[in-house]
Amino acid sequence: MTTSSIKDPVSAIRKFLAALPVRSDSSEDGRQDSAGQVLCAMVDAGLDRLSLPGGGQTLQRWRALAAVAAHDLSLAKLYEAHTDALAILAEAGMESEQPLRVWGVWCAEPPQARLDIHHPAAEGAGAVVLDGVKAWCSGANTITHAVVSGWNRDGRPCLAAVDLDQSGITVTNEGWHAVGMAETASVDVLFDNVRGVAVGGADFYTGRPGFWHGGAGIAACWYGAAAQLALYLRQHLTDQSNPHALAQLGRADVALSACAASLRAAAQYIDTAPASDAYRLAMRVRLMAEDAANQVMHAFGRALGAAPLCRDPWAARMMADLPVFLRQSHADRDLEALAHSLLQRDGEAENGEEEWQL
Repeated sequence: MTTSSIKDPVSAIRKFLAALPVRSDSSEDGRQDSAGQVLCAMVDAGLDRLSLPGGGQTLQRWRALAAVAAHDLSLAKLYEAHTDALAILAEAGMESEQPLRVWGVWCAEPPQARLDIHHPAAEGAGAVVLDGVKAWCSGANTITHAVVSGWNRDGRPCLAAVDLDQSGITVTNEGWHAVGMAETASVDVLFDNVRGVAVGGADFYTGRPGFWHGGAGIAACWYGAAAQLALYLRQHLTDQSNPHALAQLGRADVALSACAASLRAAAQYIDTAPASDAYRLAMRVRLMAEDAANQVMHAFGRALGAAPLCRDPWAARMMADLPVFLRQSHADRDLEALAHSLLQRDGEAENGEEEWQL
């Protein structure tokens, strides 16, 4: 199982990001490139080789994701996808050790965009051909390879690893007009007779234990951004005699402390039982991180007013990016699905104890 070659990847990531030049947001074109350029530099520096989920250092992996998110959420989106792709390939027995490959994971399945993946009879085992359109393709103008979901001729979901340097791939300018998370450039991509390599068999993507490990890792990104906003709030709370502003800092602390405890417990459980179904665990930490982030954003605006949103480029960008990233959660639909799962379990927790028992 691949582990990080860097002794303390979290500190190394923070040091790397702190050394980056201060960005100027005066040019929209410049902003579009910066997150992708930083991702490539991080891959070049070996900062992408995190311990795999369930390998004994899941919390360290999540701390790395949180550290990137605290710096820039568009970068975190691209970085998380790259590291998730490496984990998917490893779980399929296809570890990517080739240097300077920058990966994405394009596995959204909206009804208006469908990709067909089939095995050509004349080619060897594992070879596939992809035709159709993929939506929400983050980093399409930056990354070199992608793990892509689609459907085989039996109507079953499947995955393929694709080298994006092919004439049959067209990166469009369609499907992404967001202000928040703009730098991810999550546009539509067209596939026309594109060659790829199958990753696992049919149903592999969502059927593997790592699917929910990766889903929980997204919560670490949301948490990292929210925690940095709360730190900004604490540092800029100049009027400490204002009881209403102080109450907002207290609100943020309570939300983040509960979320952090949940993430630590989830990481420990995943490392203890990496092959177990982590669905409920992942749903809980995702929903808790979403709620914590919303609480922090609410507190941030009420305590500090409009000034940081108008005068501070980092704060303005983070407060625009985070609501968009959070919509990767399905909100009430996820709460409903979690409730159904609990009812089917008859109150028994993953460890055999009663749900909610201390």
